[in-house]
Amino acid sequence: MKTTYILLLCFLFTCLLQGQERFLTKQGYTSFFSSSPVEDIKADNNQVLSIIDTSTGAIAISILMKSFLFEKSLMQEHFNENYVESDTYPKATFKGKIDEINKLGNSEETITIKGDLTIHGVTRSIKTQAKITKSQDNISLKGSFPVNVSDYNIKIPAVVINNIAKTIEVTFELDHKPYKN
Repeated sequence: MKTTYILLLCFLFTCLLQGQERFLTKQGYTSFFSSSPVEDIKADNNQVLSIIDTSTGAIAISILMKSFLFEKSLMQEHFNENYVESDTYPKATFKGKIDEINKLGNSEETITIKGDLTIHGVTRSIKTQAKITKSQDNISLKGSFPVNVSDYNIKIPAVVINNIAKTIEVTFELDHKPYKN
């Protein structure tokens, strides 16, 4: 009987430890901003899925392209149908690593994130700096990085080429909580 209780406690302890290694958000935020002499374009997305494994520093992010909301509905329609072709390429993804995540304390720190960003079916390696705040029950990431539209084979029609910047600024805020199976 004693052995059964010890095994049960060991199993429970192992499950608790594993749960604290992974942190998840289903309501992360990302946006992009394009500034040109003709107009500024901004879109927001509050349905970003992200998971971090603190034992390895691995991070994975998935963004549904149709979840970007624009001020003007026509911009949103053109974005989904003509530029990123959301029906063919429904998601943007990032798979990478947060450097030295195990050495972080409880204060906000600047860290490096490296990995592969896939947009419009094209994958490119990126490296960016972000602010991270880590505690026992939360990991918060905030940052931004530039994306060259041409790097991801996104075609801009000649008629609106001056309306859209060649480089888009992508901003993210991801507030992760411990993952529970």
